[in-house]
Amino acid sequence: MENDKALHGSSGPNQNSNGPLSSTDTESAAYRKVTRRLLPLLLASYILAYLDRVNVSFAKLQMAVDLGFSDLIYGTGAGLFYVGYFLFEVPSNIILHRIGARIWIARIMITWGIISASMMFIANVSTFYVLRFFLGVAEAGFFPGIILYLTYWYPAHRRARIISLFMLGIPMAGILGGPLSGWIMRDFDQLMGLRGWQWMFFVEAIPSIIMGLILLRFLDDGICHAAWLTDHERVLLQENIARDERTKEKTPVLLVLKSPRVWILSVIYFTVGMGLSAIVLWLPTIIKGMGVTDVFQVGLLAAIPWCATFIPMMLMSRHADKTGERRWHFIIPLLFVALGLTCSALFSANHVLVFIALTVSCCAVMTAYPLFWSLPTAFLAGTGAAAGIAVINSIGGLSGFVSPYLLGWIKQTTGSLHIGMYLVSACLITGALTTLLIPGNLVNR
Repeated sequence: MENDKALHGSSGPNQNSNGPLSSTDTESAAYRKVTRRLLPLLLASYILAYLDRVNVSFAKLQMAVDLGFSDLIYGTGAGLFYVGYFLFEVPSNIILHRIGARIWIARIMITWGIISASMMFIANVSTFYVLRFFLGVAEAGFFPGIILYLTYWYPAHRRARIISLFMLGIPMAGILGGPLSGWIMRDFDQLMGLRGWQWMFFVEAIPSIIMGLILLRFLDDGICHAAWLTDHERVLLQENIARDERTKEKTPVLLVLKSPRVWILSVIYFTVGMGLSAIVLWLPTIIKGMGVTDVFQVGLLAAIPWCATFIPMMLMSRHADKTGERRWHFIIPLLFVALGLTCSALFSANHVLVFIALTVSCCAVMTAYPLFWSLPTAFLAGTGAAAGIAVINSIGGLSGFVSPYLLGWIKQTTGSLHIGMYLVSACLITGALTTLLIPGNLVNR
């Protein structure tokens, strides 16, 4: 291991017991330091963000009965989050690029925490729709902002793995959020005259507000602001970013909005979102439909598919960084998502097979999700990257409205989700094929 003094910028020789450290060793040590500093903050923020975004799927188990919401009303309200997200995504990301990540990401977390807590006051369809819409407005820019922020620190050949580490927040939110939401809804029910779902919204929102205040204190806008790096480390990392930026397109915002590549990527991301939303927003309902009535047990079972995602996510992203190949590393898991959702409908009478199929889908969609973001960040730079990432995330993110609305309408009309799962699978296959339109030499490195 590297000498600790050398790692922290001592004036002594940069050596260990085996002799002088190579430049590669020094660079790797610097990136480990960056990861240790940034990843806990970003990962914790994403866990809280995703928990507040999707805990409505657990609230539905009680709220729909209490307020008389149909599956279509639930699907519409769940999806309205993404409409607000879509409308404010691009301006939010451009503001982040101009004023800095520290203030803007903290602002996002604090405002969405307040609105998420306010969802405990949902009393009818109108308040449900309004609060879900404004939750999307508050959170707009968070995810693409983080993706953009990581491009300030990591060059392309290191980015797939770090994005995968960051996006572990989704399965971790599923693992922690399921049992937590179920426990709150069961054991807090009728405390102070409030239902369990009301307490769940309130309790799970408070950490987001606290995390926003923590980010104001500890998040740095970029390499040049990182006082915890030595001068040598700052120069080294900035040179790597500058070298990486020279290979990208410095495209003005208006041209980015007209770029066929950006729109193709938006379509592809839309299909990924269709699959993820189908799983996240309907998994508790599917499990309850298997005959599980205790909400805490539903939460425990819902956590299992997310537990299985960690190994395939990290192995595939590590292999993509090692080989430099991006497209097929993304396409193959996307096809497995389609396979899993199709099997969950085909074998719906067998609860064990359905659960296995959904677990496969969870693993595959979480493997594909971070690998997708290694595609646009491989060739977009500067303000163009801020706008391009936001456009892709906002257009693609509309799937978060279409998927729950479509599945809610189909379930209400037909009494099952089978046809909906087939349609989502067809979208995923379309996305996989569309990915082949992106030139390999543009994204592979």
